[in-house]
Amino acid sequence: MWRGPSPAAFGAPGRLIVVTVLLVRHADAGSRGAWKHDDRLRPLTDRGRDQALGLVRAIGDRHALDRLVSSPSVRCIGTLAPVAAALTLDIELDLALAEGEDPRAALALAREACEPGVGLVLCSHGDVIPAMLEVLESEGLDLGRHAQCQKGSAWVLEGEHGRFHTSRYVPPAHE
Repeated sequence: MWRGPSPAAFGAPGRLIVVTVLLVRHADAGSRGAWKHDDRLRPLTDRGRDQALGLVRAIGDRHALDRLVSSPSVRCIGTLAPVAAALTLDIELDLALAEGEDPRAALALAREACEPGVGLVLCSHGDVIPAMLEVLESEGLDLGRHAQCQKGSAWVLEGEHGRFHTSRYVPPAHE
């Protein structure tokens, strides 16, 4: 019985195609307490818009990105908007990435949405992304000594078959 990677994961014979997933924490959206409306509608601040533009420079040039999936919150959509415009991609919305959701559901989305050779970006919140990283770390992914998850930052994960074996932190752009 074959125990190696599926033949679909190979491009040229014998060549494994790695999946890249970027986990992006939404950029700065100001104080939750100062926002008097539905929190899902809280927009990015000027600083957050600068951080979102910085994502284009930080991740757009280095990774072949094919899909952008976001929490339905305005601040997450706004974080991915410059990347979407630069790459002429649509932003898909998924409730699994919404604030307060189970990180395992978001992680399942990351694993199921991956296709060999496809670059996927998921944008979520400061509770979901760190919880996803905790699950991945418990599965053996090395996040380094001082794992962070600042607003406007990204984690670049690479792997095959729903298992990620490398990670790299991309800090938020300097304002």
